[in-house]
Amino acid sequence: MRSVSHPPANDALPALLAEVRACRICAEHLPLGPRPVVRADGRARILVAGQAPGRRVHASGVPFLDPSGDRLREWMGIGPDVFYDESIVALVPMGFCYPGTGAAGDLPPRSECAPPWRERLLGHLRNVRLTLAVGQYAHAWHLGRGRSVHERVAAWRDTWPGVVPLPHPSPRNRRWIAERPWFEAELLPALRERVAEVLAG
Repeated sequence: MRSVSHPPANDALPALLAEVRACRICAEHLPLGPRPVVRADGRARILVAGQAPGRRVHASGVPFLDPSGDRLREWMGIGPDVFYDESIVALVPMGFCYPGTGAAGDLPPRSECAPPWRERLLGHLRNVRLTLAVGQYAHAWHLGRGRSVHERVAAWRDTWPGVVPLPHPSPRNRRWIAERPWFEAELLPALRERVAEVLAG
């Protein structure tokens, strides 16, 4: 599991977020241009580490404001009022901008995004008690490479209760979930209990 170093004293979170939102590192590769989408607050107790914004999120500027977000909130057992409270939930995806669409759906997060920003941002989130690593790219960063999404999610107890690997909540993954009944029967009830525990303090 990757450790995160603390930020330098002068790396204040509001200023850092302003830098992130002004980022143009991979602008030439983005079909709709840059629009970094991220939410973070040093008080947050839950970190949702997703993939990258989709087209709808790019348009709205609000992370997980789409069917995937509806499903993720259902998995967590919380509503939008809690999910979008930055003092409770930090939303820091692996790529901050919409990467475009390929033959099989949205493209992966741009590889240029995480190196300059991720450790600096996460270094401010010192109150996080639960990290949801959503999808293979978040799995790789938070838990290490070398295992498939199925292997990671099936071994969710290995990193419990601090980090929970999840598949992407996209409707495209309905079949993946249907083929693994243990996901809804075992993992999701435990996840909802853990979220409630963290929220209760």
